[in-house]
Amino acid sequence: MRAPAQAPLLLPHTLTEVTGPLLGEGRVTAADADLTHHAGGEAQGQRIIVHGQVRDSDGRPVPDTLVEVWQANAGGRYLHKWDQHDSPIDPHFLGVGRALTDSVGRYRFVTIKPGAYPWRNHFNAWRPAHIHFSVFGRAFTQRLVTQMYFPDDPLFPHDPIYNSVPEAARHRMVSRFDLAETVEEWALGFEFDIVLRGREATPMEES
Repeated sequence: MRAPAQAPLLLPHTLTEVTGPLLGEGRVTAADADLTHHAGGEAQGQRIIVHGQVRDSDGRPVPDTLVEVWQANAGGRYLHKWDQHDSPIDPHFLGVGRALTDSVGRYRFVTIKPGAYPWRNHFNAWRPAHIHFSVFGRAFTQRLVTQMYFPDDPLFPHDPIYNSVPEAARHRMVSRFDLAETVEEWALGFEFDIVLRGREATPMEES
């Protein structure tokens, strides 16, 4: 969906990439999947729970897979030196998290609903609220990247990235509001399944 600034380089796999130690429960903790607390305080904004299942082309769950997320804060600003949006930085929100899928391929994050932000690539251009997802395979050279949108966002018709995906597949990038996962007086739930390949594959950014 977005092109890199330079041509990609082909890097052959080395033995350590294939045989090296994999991330296990001891290296990814439950705290890594909670983006709402940092530096002794709680992030501002609408608290949400994002959960789902990673599946292969045959619908089988993919266990023990590293899922990483990154996103803007509630005001639509990334904690990045190149982000010049004048929305305030939230000192209690880094905007990054990670989790391992369990034995049935499921993951879960607690975070803040990101805000829309201007990105200046056309007149009055605002990106819909979204969360970036990265899914790693058995080696760090095996990585898929996509992004999750929220249902019924009025900015969909104006977002070039959303519209770069064939219309029939766009719904696979949109999460589903999940009342069952919603926690009373605390957080809204959203479900976002990721299919790695096949006819129902989640659209991915190409390297």
